[in-house]
Amino acid sequence: MGLIGNLVGTPGSVKGIGSAVQGVAEVFVPNATKKMVMSHEAYRAALAQYGLEFQGPRVGWFDRFVNALNRLPRPALAIGTLGLFVYAMMAPDDFAVRMQGLAYVPEPLWWLLGAVVSFYFGARELHHGRVRRTGTAAVLPEIVPPTKPASDNAALRAWQQGRGR
Repeated sequence: MGLIGNLVGTPGSVKGIGSAVQGVAEVFVPNATKKMVMSHEAYRAALAQYGLEFQGPRVGWFDRFVNALNRLPRPALAIGTLGLFVYAMMAPDDFAVRMQGLAYVPEPLWWLLGAVVSFYFGARELHHGRVRRTGTAAVLPEIVPPTKPASDNAALRAWQQGRGR
């Protein structure tokens, strides 16, 4: 055996020196692979936790009430517009007076009304377009529970093993 063999010793001691150097190096520069794995596990755990909120559909009375309110504007606008035509034919003088009143509505208010109606129906169309394209109302990421329990800490385990616990 040569000089290095006499200084270092057996292959087992070389492995021990290597792991000691790695441990000292990781104090100053964290292991990038372990950091990525821990970051990914934390991300998956957060997704699993947030995903639990959307597991079951809400079916309370308030949700049914809000869904019913969301279905009202389009039929109300359609029936109201047809009602204006009927009103114009039944009472043309009264209809003309009401339409003259609309002339006093300021132009910015008309723009605001147009924006509200456009956003309402635009969002509705976007929602229905997504449902038709994907087959589901919302595309949620796959919820996978974390592979390790949250209390599993590799650094703490190594420290406890070093103290002889």
